[in-house]
Amino acid sequence: MEAMTKALSTPQYRNLVAWLKEVRQDSNLSMRDLGGRLNKPHTYVQKVETTERILDVHEFVLYCEALEIDPKDGLSHLSSKGVAK
Repeated sequence: MEAMTKALSTPQYRNLVAWLKEVRQDSNLSMRDLGGRLNKPHTYVQKVETTERILDVHEFVLYCEALEIDPKDGLSHLSSKGVAK
């Protein structure tokens, strides 16, 4: 559990989540809208965006698909910010 807590608090993960939130907002999607696309309650999106919940790799891909973005863009975003190491 300690490793997961550490992952949630890393600058890399927070940066990724901030990017996902920005994409959602730029797409004019509410948390409820995105939750509906994911077949999850809006609180799922809220917990992801507040880093209360971590996305595993599969969930990240589904999240990106729901936002209609390529998951590779998220990884590129991290690299372009110099925090992917």
